[in-house]
Amino acid sequence: MHWLRERGLATRMMLSFSLVIAVIGVTVWLVARSVGQVDFQRRMMGGGRGGDMSGMGGMMDTAAEDLDEVYRASSGTALAVALGIAAVLAVLLSVLLARRVSRSLGKLEDAAHRVADGDFASRVEAPGMGREFDELAESFNRMSERLAESEQLRQRMIGDVAHELRTPIATLTGYLEALEDGVAELTPETVAMLRAQGARLTRLSEDLSAVSRAEGSGARLSRERRDPADLLRLARATARERAGGAGVSLELAVADGLPPVMVDPERIAQVLGNLVDNALRHTPSGGTVTLTARPDDAGVAFVVADTGAGIAPEHLPHVFERFYRADTARDRASGGSGVGLAIVSALVAAHGGMVRAESAGLGRGATFTVTLPAAPA
Repeated sequence: MHWLRERGLATRMMLSFSLVIAVIGVTVWLVARSVGQVDFQRRMMGGGRGGDMSGMGGMMDTAAEDLDEVYRASSGTALAVALGIAAVLAVLLSVLLARRVSRSLGKLEDAAHRVADGDFASRVEAPGMGREFDELAESFNRMSERLAESEQLRQRMIGDVAHELRTPIATLTGYLEALEDGVAELTPETVAMLRAQGARLTRLSEDLSAVSRAEGSGARLSRERRDPADLLRLARATARERAGGAGVSLELAVADGLPPVMVDPERIAQVLGNLVDNALRHTPSGGTVTLTARPDDAGVAFVVADTGAGIAPEHLPHVFERFYRADTARDRASGGSGVGLAIVSALVAAHGGMVRAESAGLGRGATFTVTLPAAPA
């Protein structure tokens, strides 16, 4: 049974048809032997055209053509009965097989309708009708899970965007009403505050546009052959001043003999810049952020490791989602908008690479590894 469950639908259909043929053959043989023999004896005992057929003596006196006619009539009757029974059995087996396939597809169809209606919790069990059906059920369940995750992310993103918009809009509305009512005056401080809230809205809009371009068709790449060491040195030089102001040591470690990579320099600079900014934001004064480039089976690995706050295990699978922040208490000033790592993931995927996050836990730092394919020789 285990061997049969691993077979494909084509093998199962072939075995089913072979079973039907075997049933037909065995049925014809059994019925023809039993019915034919009984009918032949009945005809022999009942007499024929050539004389008395009641005993062996009569049989010996019967003409050969009369005996042949009796045998053909008996064989025809037996064959007709056998084929009729075999046809009925074949139809029953075919109906059972068709109902089994139809029932399995019907469950999948019902689940698909429920998913189309928004019930992303719908799942189907493996029908056991062959490898193709089991893989189809597994793929459907994975699709439902991804849709459920996407729906949760969409709802959370809408809530996050609404939260990000609520504070500056409420502040702007409150001050404008106060100005209209004459409660407040348009002082330089008020103008600066209003301008800051407008800038906050502008930054949010730019973040949304950036992640949309990175994840959509807007992420067009102008690839060039680049030395991985040069890319890391540029990222370190760009962030050196900020790291010094935060009291964080920014170190560089590049392996020798690294192959070049075929990348869009501006986009990869954005990737590394976002990772370094994220590391500096979560590393306290006196900590260290290390930039490393080393060979990898898939090409070249760029590693940004810090000794900062770390990431809890339950948050690791979600750090590359849009607007996801492990610490929900952080605002845009202290925790960022939550789109930087989403942009990193989209741009790395556009380069044909992979990115992953690792952390030993809270307070034990985090490591982000970007793996890019090496440029062809």
